[in-house]
Amino acid sequence: MNARNNLQAYLLLVPGLGVILGFSGIVIGMAVSQSLGFLNFGGASGFSLRFWQTMLRDEQLWRAFWYSARISIVSSVIAVAVAYPLALWLRNPFLGSGLISAVLKAPLLVHGLVAAFLFINFISFQGFFNLALVKLGITARPMRLQNDSYGIGVIFLQVWKQMPFALLLLTGSAQAIGDDILNAARDLGAGTWDRFRKVIVPLTIRSLQAALILIFIGAAGDFSFQVVAGPTNVNSLAQFMLRTQETSAEGWNSAAVVAVILMLLSLFGAILLAGIAQLLSRLGRA
Repeated sequence: MNARNNLQAYLLLVPGLGVILGFSGIVIGMAVSQSLGFLNFGGASGFSLRFWQTMLRDEQLWRAFWYSARISIVSSVIAVAVAYPLALWLRNPFLGSGLISAVLKAPLLVHGLVAAFLFINFISFQGFFNLALVKLGITARPMRLQNDSYGIGVIFLQVWKQMPFALLLLTGSAQAIGDDILNAARDLGAGTWDRFRKVIVPLTIRSLQAALILIFIGAAGDFSFQVVAGPTNVNSLAQFMLRTQETSAEGWNSAAVVAVILMLLSLFGAILLAGIAQLLSRLGRA
């Protein structure tokens, strides 16, 4: 009877999960096939490793890879680090907490491309920020802040856009912790720090991992922030993939190699961040 009920429960997932897995499998399969010479729109199709050999020798690919990895890791860690204490602060409702929560989550309603253009206008050479610095006498003349070579503007935009999403996940997890659990820990002699690392962190670690993973994957494949606010001396993997597809004679196959590398970066980066978070949680409990 239990086996039958379990089977019925899994069958209920088929309409939604089956469609997602089906389309994901098709996309991944096409990317891998094209990277290996199949589905070649510019010539004869057939198994070949020359696209991988050519792209892996390209120095610009590795510059884009490490740039995207750095931006994604820094953005996801900062976004979660900002959202986590806010989620704990908003765990118990108080006067004005609903308004504060709504204001913090407002960036979810703003499209990323719109946010990027507004940010560029704010920090541009004749933008509000530079004009304020000059008027206040902090700087003698405007500074060039847009499209910085370190990607700081992109990180700022990623944190601004993704922090509310992390806050949404972490707030729900934090609010699910009952006061009776914390009171019991207090009665057993646990101080504030012990309650945090031995009770709160273990009960919210799954949401924290989910936030890290989703923000990392989104930042790794981001295109709009990179195009508008990213550095001009290096491309992200998404930008490099598009440029490869447009400039190479067999661009679709070469771009497919970059796409597979981007998927691998997302996969292993997500696993790494989730593992580090789990390790820190265990060390905290110890």
